[in-house]
Amino acid sequence: MAVTITAVALALVGLALFGFGSQLIMLGGSLYYALAGLAFVITAILLFKRNKAALHFYALFVIATLGWALWEVGLDWWQLGPRGGLIIVIGIWLLMPWIRKPLGFVSPTGIRYGANAVPLLVAVVISMGVAAVSMTQDLHDQEGNLPTEVVNNAPSYGNAVPDGEWHQYGRTSYGQRYSPLTQITTANVGDLKEVWRYETGDVKLPDDVGETTYQVTPLKVGKTLFLCTPHNWAIAIDAATGKEKWKYDPNVGLNPNRQHQTCRGVTYYADPAAQAGSQCAARVYLPTSDARLIALDAESGKVCTSFADQGVLHLEVGMKYNPAGYYYSTSPPAIAGNKIIVGGAVNDNYSTQEQSGVIRAFDVNSGELLWNWDSGNPTQTQPLPPGQTYTTNSPNSWSVFSVDEALGLVYIPLGNQVPDQLGMGRSENVEKYSSSIVALDVNTGQDRWVRQTVHHDLWDMDVPAQPVLLDITKPDGQSVPALVGPTKQGDIYVLDRRTGEPILPVTEEPAPGGAIPEDFSAPTQPTSALTFKPEPLQEKNMWGVSLFDQLACRIKFHQLNYEGRYTPPSLNGSIIYPGNFGTFNWGSVAVDPERQVMFGMPTYLAFTSQLVPRDQIPPRGQDEKGSEQGLNRNDGAPYGVLMGPFLSPIGIPCQAPPWGYVAGADLRTGKVAYKHKNGTVYDMTPLPLHFKVGVPGIGGPMITKGGVAFLGAAVDDYLRAYNLTSGKQLWEARLPAGGQATPMTYALDDGKQYVVMVAGGHGSVGTKPGDYVIAYTLP
Repeated sequence: MAVTITAVALALVGLALFGFGSQLIMLGGSLYYALAGLAFVITAILLFKRNKAALHFYALFVIATLGWALWEVGLDWWQLGPRGGLIIVIGIWLLMPWIRKPLGFVSPTGIRYGANAVPLLVAVVISMGVAAVSMTQDLHDQEGNLPTEVVNNAPSYGNAVPDGEWHQYGRTSYGQRYSPLTQITTANVGDLKEVWRYETGDVKLPDDVGETTYQVTPLKVGKTLFLCTPHNWAIAIDAATGKEKWKYDPNVGLNPNRQHQTCRGVTYYADPAAQAGSQCAARVYLPTSDARLIALDAESGKVCTSFADQGVLHLEVGMKYNPAGYYYSTSPPAIAGNKIIVGGAVNDNYSTQEQSGVIRAFDVNSGELLWNWDSGNPTQTQPLPPGQTYTTNSPNSWSVFSVDEALGLVYIPLGNQVPDQLGMGRSENVEKYSSSIVALDVNTGQDRWVRQTVHHDLWDMDVPAQPVLLDITKPDGQSVPALVGPTKQGDIYVLDRRTGEPILPVTEEPAPGGAIPEDFSAPTQPTSALTFKPEPLQEKNMWGVSLFDQLACRIKFHQLNYEGRYTPPSLNGSIIYPGNFGTFNWGSVAVDPERQVMFGMPTYLAFTSQLVPRDQIPPRGQDEKGSEQGLNRNDGAPYGVLMGPFLSPIGIPCQAPPWGYVAGADLRTGKVAYKHKNGTVYDMTPLPLHFKVGVPGIGGPMITKGGVAFLGAAVDDYLRAYNLTSGKQLWEARLPAGGQATPMTYALDDGKQYVVMVAGGHGSVGTKPGDYVIAYTLP
């Protein structure tokens, strides 16, 4: 009976593999799966006939599969496993007595002998031995060390911030995410312990949009931490104890049209002209998801009514179209002198009639509009007169700005004009400024230079990250004011921040064609000499936990359009790699301005993008919520777009791991020193497995002068510490929720150094939601 059931099961497996494998062959793919299907069918037939040759034939099949797998992927365990796992399990089953004995013979004395299983046993043992060896290999690891030489003993951090404080999103206006504190080092970081935990009370609600996320980096000024929550509460807590000092709820409500419900941070400002201790002498500016900017007294949390309209700046002013929930500020504004400079996030791919991406500077005390820079109308920077409006759907900046007050420049990472995947009808200005880094004059708003990172962007490759500023020492000893700009497509631009000219070379490379007839794609795209761009995908990179979902991914790979990075979206559907999350996102990179090196978290996750004709888009559902994944409607445009991660039928990435790394690079030479797989599948699977696969993440790193880099971000719920020089992990702490934020560090008056991490999860990557602020220090 066991033999018959096994034969039936193998026949069904074989027929399925042969049928779908034949489809793969017709698409130009591998012959293996169809041949494997035949091998299963032949084995089944031999089993039905109780022929001992079944075991011998299957042994040959096992060895042939091993050879094919090694030829495709070498000793890469995570790719070998899915290719051979099912086959080896079946091989072991065929070795069992209840299979072997019916295939054997009965001696003249009446004793039943099982079929000779030695060839199959040898094949299985060899395969398992190769698998065991492959588990000791790491074909994706790049070992190396960053230079340890201190190139600049007295680097500029931007504005003056005491060593033990963290006054702005990236600690200072330069956005370096670097602390000069040295108490925590590579030698003692393993002793870090949690010392307090604060719960904000702002938790994800049933009616929230999918991308409700907690991404805040707290500020530390004096003895207080200032932060915001996903629903835009502003909170002050004691830096020593984590006890709440005050809380302000702006009552932003819920709106299903918001794509994001998040807050990355607040902005702190101390008025140098105000009398110490007077009301609103120090302020916290809170951006909200209903398009307000609110000024709060830093001591009490009360609204500063002298600012704007009774303490509230209404950011929708000047917009021709103002659909509720389509525009808001998710990132903290920048302050330069007496100006607070504000951008805004515009919903991707909702409509052709959305708000402008205008950048505006207001008087930090009064809220008076001082200048506006609209990438759709860039020369008119004087405040718009009554009756005029900003350019609809002009490229926006939803991330964080950096400021060099000595040069009088604010650096803006710009996104794209929506709809992201449709480039028809874009103006000359939009074509110039989309997906670029722009330097604006702090006093006038006029642009001084622009460096575009994607031409005619059809892929949502916004410049997502705060540009990082530092001074780079050239080999001849000359110091150059530099800007480091991470991008979604994996390039990191190292530019002279005075002019935008490259310090590390930027070249133009040929790019794929094939846009829809109404549109076009740029013939070339820029690439920086310092790049983490992925190798192009191949069929052999398709992954799965078994032969079947791997085969499904291979079929899909050939059915979709793909010619490498910058394959245009299409009606057929295209693979976009890197995908919409990007190689780098809003977490940016951290830079050591003394050693002039960087630490970052490149992520590799392919997406798909399919244009949908307008007449095929169903009416909007009454309970439909905002999302960047799934069908994006693009109301008013000829096409919507259906997009999301490139996943197998069982919901795991179609491309093989690793999907996430930590990496270090020398900013003076552009050399990548190391890349190490980062993160485990502990929170990605039903079983709590600590397999270090290298998982996706979204968030940012932080560096200390003690030589330690801190990073959460990965989709397993851990905060980790790394040796900045080698990238090796030194410590980790389990978080109670997803750590999709950027850690920060500070010291108290007694010199004790703390590391703080916010753990609240991220809706789009599916990590556990929460409302935690956690501090760690040495015993």
